[in-house]
Amino acid sequence: MTGWWKNRSSAGKVELYTRWSFHSFVFLEIFSFGLPGLASPDNHAPFLVSSAVFLALCVQSVLVGVLTSKSLDWLLGRRERPSRLVVAVTVMTAAACLAVLVLRRTGQLADSLTPMLVFGMSGFGSGALVITLTRVRHMCLVPFVSAAAIGTAAFALGLPAGEVAAYAIGTLLMNLFLAVAYGFSGWLVKAVHELDHARELQAQLAVAEERLRFGRDLHDVMGRNLAVIALKSELAVQLARRERPEAVDQMIEVQRIARESQKEVRDVVRGYREADLAVELEGARGVLNAAGMDCTVEFRTAGRALPAEVQSALGWVVREATTNVLRHGDARSCLIRLTAGKDSGAVTLLVENDGAPETPAGPPGSGLAGLRERLAAVDGTLTAGPAGGGRFRLRAEVPGQRLREAEVGA
Repeated sequence: MTGWWKNRSSAGKVELYTRWSFHSFVFLEIFSFGLPGLASPDNHAPFLVSSAVFLALCVQSVLVGVLTSKSLDWLLGRRERPSRLVVAVTVMTAAACLAVLVLRRTGQLADSLTPMLVFGMSGFGSGALVITLTRVRHMCLVPFVSAAAIGTAAFALGLPAGEVAAYAIGTLLMNLFLAVAYGFSGWLVKAVHELDHARELQAQLAVAEERLRFGRDLHDVMGRNLAVIALKSELAVQLARRERPEAVDQMIEVQRIARESQKEVRDVVRGYREADLAVELEGARGVLNAAGMDCTVEFRTAGRALPAEVQSALGWVVREATTNVLRHGDARSCLIRLTAGKDSGAVTLLVENDGAPETPAGPPGSGLAGLRERLAAVDGTLTAGPAGGGRFRLRAEVPGQRLREAEVGA
């Protein structure tokens, strides 16, 4: 059960909570507005009348529950607007409220029971209709139209003026409250899903931009060289057919250009695979802040310039840790701290975030194993795991001895 909840995204959790809140309103309407009044000693209506009213209340509340569920799917773009169900709920709510008022007018329902039934059915019905609308001004009209309809029906049935006003005002207040509750809940679910979708698009755009950059660099390196190789090869073929000795010189030139191209491609790939630590730290701050997290980056190395291989290894740790923070858990704050020890000279990278699940949702991935392999190349170590209080801590350390060896080698 815990994994069933924790494995969901933030948008999925909000949607599930809202959907089941709407489902609970079905039972709230039945057991709070219908059953207590009809089962109370003040109700002297015949059994068939009470049963018919209770059945109508149950049918109306179930229709409202189905409408809210389908309306959420419509808000999230999963289905068309449930127009027929909107008409069914409107007609059923109006007919049930009118029947209750008629029974009140004929004396078959007590004065104290009728308002509870009318307010409950009209309120929940109006709330369900609100989330099927797209414009705020239309949503605001629903409670007023409902209150006007109830007041007009009570007046037409000849009820006292004070009672007519009480029905109209009570209906308006109840409908306003539930309309705001339903409308805000629907807006919240839609907004959270749009934010989640925007985050996914941002990640996809970042990947696409990096692919374009790599393709552009590779094209700049290889485009001219390949064109020269093609031209010189064609020239060498023509010279060879004429048995000219210059053909050998042209092929030697082709061989030289090909070797230079190999070297340039390796340089491009090496630059692509190596991670610059300062760039990765700033990139992590920007990405996590854009995702709505409070990211703090502390960079203190006591004025030391870290060797390129150490920067590359720690840069990959920052990149992988940032990806894990975005993918797993529900983080709201993240701390990234890079420090160099005064005595030992060791460099330590700490990444800590909140919102981490107490137990991992699935088998461990290969990301951390890959980081350990990269750090092992510079004699570094990596530890990662829960830090208590819903926090997750990743710590990478490169010993000072290795840094001194790298500096001497440079």
